[in-house]
Amino acid sequence: MYYKEEAREIEIKGVYDCIVVGSGPSGMAAAVCAARRGVSVLLIEAAGSVGGISTTGLMSHFTGSVNSVFYRELLDRAAEKNRFARGVRTITIDPEMLKITYYELLKEAGVDLLLYTLVCGVIREGDAVTGVICESKSGRTAYKAKIVIDASGDGDVAYRSGAAYTLGREEDGAMQPATLMFKVGGVDESRAVFPGTFETLVDTEKGELQALAREKLPAPAGHVLLYRTTLPGIVTCNMTNVTGIDGTRAEDLTRAEVICRSQMQPITEFLREYVPGFENCYIISAASLIGIRETRHFHGLYTLTEEDILSARVFDDWVVRDAYFNFDVHNVTGAGLDKTGVQHKFSQSKGYTIPYGCLVPEKIDGLLLSGRNISGTHMAHSNFRAMPICVGIGEACGFAAAQAIQTNRRPRDLTQEDIRLIQQAQNQ
Repeated sequence: MYYKEEAREIEIKGVYDCIVVGSGPSGMAAAVCAARRGVSVLLIEAAGSVGGISTTGLMSHFTGSVNSVFYRELLDRAAEKNRFARGVRTITIDPEMLKITYYELLKEAGVDLLLYTLVCGVIREGDAVTGVICESKSGRTAYKAKIVIDASGDGDVAYRSGAAYTLGREEDGAMQPATLMFKVGGVDESRAVFPGTFETLVDTEKGELQALAREKLPAPAGHVLLYRTTLPGIVTCNMTNVTGIDGTRAEDLTRAEVICRSQMQPITEFLREYVPGFENCYIISAASLIGIRETRHFHGLYTLTEEDILSARVFDDWVVRDAYFNFDVHNVTGAGLDKTGVQHKFSQSKGYTIPYGCLVPEKIDGLLLSGRNISGTHMAHSNFRAMPICVGIGEACGFAAAQAIQTNRRPRDLTQEDIRLIQQAQNQ
């Protein structure tokens, strides 16, 4: 059954050099870096605040690393507001202070910001994206731009533009599980333990914690990941888990939210019973954004592979350098690490580069990919999806967009000389 919507005129509310969709770490970097290069930028965010998974998603810390000017600046600026860090750079996230930092960076760079606004369509002229269509309490509106940067995580703009992609794992479409982060208070940190990876084993009087979690927690939950916060006695829990979720479907996102919230109380009871220092803990907050690790992998001019990462390949057209993380593949069918995942035993210690071609869709013009939706395989994605690396990707997108706009060229037409200018900017 279908309903035929009547055709109507949509008001074009603004015209910009560049529109960035999604204000997570990658979108933030793209918007600020493009604006600092002298182009007009609009940043559109569906949620009611900026930061994406790093703030609204209540992420515990920045994990992995990258050689990025903007990433270092972000950590330094956030540390200034963290009264416990006392100005010392830390990867631990204080979500509210990080939001303030993001807002300051946007204001200083002159970025226009639009919250509570969902991008629901694109404006295309031939094979080029020339704007986006939005829905909000203001109704349906449109904004035009010379270049759109898709930092939505799931690649919603690229998808609506018709760009080719692979959903999930190449062989079967399976995707990593979803998680809702939450925090508990009342923790005795002088006695507490903090398993930080699936491979971290902690023996207690009642047994080894990871084994106990697999036995006691409601499946597919079944692991212990606990992280200190910037506040005393408060710990972030990365322990809810739901498999078989397609993060591009509202029905699946709803199911993930309901299941993860149903696991929070049993997890808290488990912590009280089995984890030292957590005997009196209690839930104090949960994320307002479900953590989706994997959805669409768009097809770009180049597709980053597992072999590129393991060989520490240095591309001539690199725009992200010294990216470092492991193959963080969460179990697609249950708790813990997938059999293809590698954390402690990850052997490549040099870091790797990401080439510009991964940011440019195969056939769609006027569009750049930023963050976890760039062109890469399932295994490569499990590495570059780490937030610091996504910041580096966003920084590169911002520079590339500004370069293309100021020279009146398509992103795919940037030359090696243009790439060298982007590399020089990242060497500052």
